[in-house]
Amino acid sequence: MTSELPSMTLKAIGIVRSEIKQTSRQDCREIVSDIVIDGSLTAALDNLDDFSHIIVLYWMHQVPALSQVPAKVHPRGRYELPLVGLFATRAPYRPNPIGKATVRLLQRRGNILKVEGLDAIDGTPVIDIKPYIPRYDSVTDSKVPPWITSR
Repeated sequence: MTSELPSMTLKAIGIVRSEIKQTSRQDCREIVSDIVIDGSLTAALDNLDDFSHIIVLYWMHQVPALSQVPAKVHPRGRYELPLVGLFATRAPYRPNPIGKATVRLLQRRGNILKVEGLDAIDGTPVIDIKPYIPRYDSVTDSKVPPWITSR
């Protein structure tokens, strides 16, 4: 089936400017960052600041490329947690290192979005932005495995 999958090309629409300079497992919920969008897309940001939160999709460009992506991993790199399928985790080592964060939109100034809670490092390419819409983006009856809530 692999040979049947189409190839894709992505283009960055912007870049993250953040105090986070290297990959870490720090809590980013209160970190304020700027997303600098390509100036040619400034008009595409109109009315985005009517939303309190946005979803940012970004390319985790500093995740080392692996010759083979693991099928199973220990969540959060914690070996006391069960070995699970890669797609059951948020591990950064993926076939396509795409990150996703729902962040608070604090301000828009032209082509610059000031956000809170983005867990991307300085210089990260942004590939898309979407408004957070509660009835579509929030699930009230979700289920997660026990290791998600364990510390």
